[in-house]
Amino acid sequence: MKNKTRFIRLWATLSFLLVFGTVLFLFLYVFSKGAGAVSWEFLTQSPKGTVLGTEGGILPAIVGSFLYTAIAVLFASVLGMGTALYQVFYCRRRKVSDAISLIMQCMAGVPSIVMGLFGYSLLVLALGWGKCLLAGGITQGIMILPFIEVRAEKAFREVDSDLLAASLAMGVSRSYTIRRIVLPQAVGQLTSAIILGGCYAMGAAAPLIFTGAVILSRVPTNLMQPAMALPYHLYILLTQGTSPANAYGTAFVMMLLVLLSNTIATFITWRKLK
Repeated sequence: MKNKTRFIRLWATLSFLLVFGTVLFLFLYVFSKGAGAVSWEFLTQSPKGTVLGTEGGILPAIVGSFLYTAIAVLFASVLGMGTALYQVFYCRRRKVSDAISLIMQCMAGVPSIVMGLFGYSLLVLALGWGKCLLAGGITQGIMILPFIEVRAEKAFREVDSDLLAASLAMGVSRSYTIRRIVLPQAVGQLTSAIILGGCYAMGAAAPLIFTGAVILSRVPTNLMQPAMALPYHLYILLTQGTSPANAYGTAFVMMLLVLLSNTIATFITWRKLK
């Protein structure tokens, strides 16, 4: 038994060190390649140059990424948390619950490029929206919907059942119990799930290629305009192969934003669990 325990502990430790070392190497490598390209002008100007991206900066791509992510998070959070609430507190038929779980599992396994084709067929073509912020954001929202729903459902199921039973036994309505007891207790995990879902959306280029991202545009002024995005801009720079420094700089900025968002999510969860 002791040998098995030592083996499992060694296995877990080595796995952690391998993952941590890989992530650390990735950050250091991208930093060493792209930090020199990051400057105030790089962060506040639009791309320029005879070959796009060899000069100027990535401001429209940064703003576009945040707008796409905000739309995706809003769309996925409303539907995901609503579905999770129904699953935990209102669904009384096992077959319906199993069907919803199966749908979420299938959606989670759909490749992002297929999500992009779905968004293109439905939103861009069928509804006639064209390539725009709203189409891209909703497509990304569909992509991260199961991510948020599963974590929201887990958060709701971890709420103290004794509090719920006591509230319902006193004649308090289920909706009031959810507002006053369930949501306040789960807010930390819900916030963390939303932020992490946003990080997932921010790094996905495939859904935006077909639905909203463009090679060059100004900062959009309404939801029906197309916009640049950091992952798509990075893809264009890499395929052109003319400005590797700016490509690594773009990757570094995107990774920094994702790391900052993950840190915020971890901090919020830690504060709520204290």
